[in-house]
Amino acid sequence: MVDTVNYFKKRLKLQQQFGLWIGLADADGYCAEIAANAGYDWLLVDGEHAPNNVRTILTQLQSIAPYPSQPIVRPVVGDVALIKQLLDIGAQTLLIPMIETADQAELMVKATRYPPEGIRGVGAVLARASRWSNIPNYIHVADQEICVLLQIESKKGLENLDEILNVAGVDGIFIGPADLSAELGHRGNPGHEDVQKVIVEMIEKIHKANKAVGIFTADEALIRKYIELGVEFIGIGVDTCLLMDAMKQLITKFKTVTPVLKTSNGYN
Repeated sequence: MVDTVNYFKKRLKLQQQFGLWIGLADADGYCAEIAANAGYDWLLVDGEHAPNNVRTILTQLQSIAPYPSQPIVRPVVGDVALIKQLLDIGAQTLLIPMIETADQAELMVKATRYPPEGIRGVGAVLARASRWSNIPNYIHVADQEICVLLQIESKKGLENLDEILNVAGVDGIFIGPADLSAELGHRGNPGHEDVQKVIVEMIEKIHKANKAVGIFTADEALIRKYIELGVEFIGIGVDTCLLMDAMKQLITKFKTVTPVLKTSNGYN
């Protein structure tokens, strides 16, 4: 039988989990499978800033499935119809960007639940999530394995954080440091002391509400800081950045070497 346990959600309050952003939106899932072999606890399949659609996300979910790494899907926007499609292709954990109000948060939770608790369309016979109705009682047990993570990254979201935290069914809050730093007047500098002060206050407030906290940074000092603050899920790298860095490091090794010049006949 297919194992439908959401291990990311199961471990969310038990241990810190480290993840990698997947931005190489390859149509055959090859890059996602390479990442799934690397040992990260979770992999974020990005539909917001990477050129992913439902079909490419499906392929990457299929590629990750045989491995221990747990997929998280970030849609381009918190759209009810899109969320329905992502759940049907097998996404169990969603990271929904640009949440600013409790009403938005409530709608996102409802979009992930079947009626009468929610508004998710009941079409499991066509869904990979139910293995095309081959998982017994899927529509009765699916809700409990869905993990809803909401991304707070604006001043308005900050202002409404208390109300958002009171919404039932929200499993965690992801702090978006890039957009947040821009909103606070420090674009491109999420490590600025003013931004970090706000982030620390957010972490404390989210934990006090008994919700999990997530964040992304490639700064090793900040990673260690967030570990000490008890942040439950931390993104520590991006596949596109890692690939670019490795490519540049390789070519730099040889471009800095004085080239051997040849005469017109090909000999020195």
